[in-house]
Amino acid sequence: MPGVTAAAPNNAAEKSPKMKMQSGGKKVLARIKLLDGTIFETPIDKRANGVELLNIVCSHLNLMEKDYFSLTYTDHNKILTWLDLTKRISKQIGDAQLEFKFEVKFYPPDPAQLQEDITRYQLCLQIRDDILSGKLPCSFVTHALLGSYLAQSELGDYDPEEHGTNYLEELRFAPNQSPELEEKVMELHRTHRGQTPAEAELHYLENAKKLAMYGVDLHPAKDSEGVAIMLGVCASGLLVYRDRLRINRFAWPKILKISYKRSHFYIKIRPGEFEQFESTIGFKLENHRAAKRLWKTCVEHHTFFRLASPETPSKRSGLFPRLGSRFRYSGRTQYQTRQSLIDRPPPNFDRTLGKRFSSRSMDGELC
Repeated sequence: MPGVTAAAPNNAAEKSPKMKMQSGGKKVLARIKLLDGTIFETPIDKRANGVELLNIVCSHLNLMEKDYFSLTYTDHNKILTWLDLTKRISKQIGDAQLEFKFEVKFYPPDPAQLQEDITRYQLCLQIRDDILSGKLPCSFVTHALLGSYLAQSELGDYDPEEHGTNYLEELRFAPNQSPELEEKVMELHRTHRGQTPAEAELHYLENAKKLAMYGVDLHPAKDSEGVAIMLGVCASGLLVYRDRLRINRFAWPKILKISYKRSHFYIKIRPGEFEQFESTIGFKLENHRAAKRLWKTCVEHHTFFRLASPETPSKRSGLFPRLGSRFRYSGRTQYQTRQSLIDRPPPNFDRTLGKRFSSRSMDGELC
């Protein structure tokens, strides 16, 4: 380090289905599913890069700490893919309809260090999605605690006359929500009296960040013995899971180099205290695209969380083959976004957690 080297071969651009254009041919209509479940539509230039669309969405949401967020789309292989913000959208989507999801890409290890409540609120929405989809497993106790903070954020102080006994029916906070769980949430909700929505959301995030799978991007793979595993990329490094249990962890400072070749992904590890030589560990992914996707995810997470600023293509060395991928993470790093102080009054915004989950009409419309 200080940075992980990331060698990789070239790969031809993928093609997808047909783009839907508005009349005139100069603009295309993009539809984005936001984290509150609503659909935002906007015309964009057909030659626009991904970052232009992300900026429009963040402006619509009044978000300034936008570096933690990005857009996903479903490619022609039915795989959810992050939009490359540096490239023209049409070259990535091909002729497909421009339908995206706005999501958290980089989960901050310490949400309290985010500068604005509106950013933390969007992170709460993402974590709720992760919990409801099963991506972020929780125990009964944790479901109850997190649900109680969401209730406080959305509904305010518990009022027996206003809320009654069934007031949580419209608030979804767990994938298998039961009367027993709702009763526990109501019991805990009563203890949060006096907390503002922003305070309740911060408590929610402070507890969510402790969950084992918080911010972990999982990729199915096989180890050197052909055993099925999951590789997880997160702020702290690369994690290895087998049967839902973490069996290994490679922190970014321990990793010297990441690379992929065909369907194989490799990490070169620093020698330990009593070791003399570096070691290379290999994993087999489903195919070349999956290996490259994992490699790119590692490059982006390492750069965002570990480096003060992104590496530039001019910093190429003998470790990078001439025909290797030129991909680098080009956005701001976490260090840079924290250094960029926001100077504005706290923006007003609507909290729509209850509205979102009292209606499922938007489900399945996008991606």
